[in-house]
Amino acid sequence: MDKKIDQLCREQYPETQRLQQVPGVGPITALSYILSIEDPKRFAKSSQGGPFLGLTPRRDQSGRVDKQLPITKAGNRYLRRLMVGSAQYILDPFGPDTALRRHGLSIAARGGKNSKKRAAVAVARKLTILLHRLWISEQEYEPFYNKVYKKAA
Repeated sequence: MDKKIDQLCREQYPETQRLQQVPGVGPITALSYILSIEDPKRFAKSSQGGPFLGLTPRRDQSGRVDKQLPITKAGNRYLRRLMVGSAQYILDPFGPDTALRRHGLSIAARGGKNSKKRAAVAVARKLTILLHRLWISEQEYEPFYNKVYKKAA
């Protein structure tokens, strides 16, 4: 099955090769992402991918109280699970040093209840945005993309 999935990625969906440059994103995750989104122009902004997959926290605001609740869990459950799994690989102790990893570790370092889970979801949300941006722009993946874009601007 793995060989058939790799062949499908290479022959019918070559854009998956660009997404697989990101550590933690394999052929199944890339193919699922491409097939779930279908059209890269579906979103006006790449940041709309997180809410599409239900990776944004629910809010409960009333007066001065602003509770942060669990994620919305809207959208494709399978793809959301794959994205969180990829994020957990990135945050793994042996994961490669990237801007995504540093972002997640800074969230986990804040401590508190469920900080590692919150960091994994935040990295999954950023990963969703990054994959959409790579798909739209057809650029090569840069592990420290924040520095690249700041220099270009």
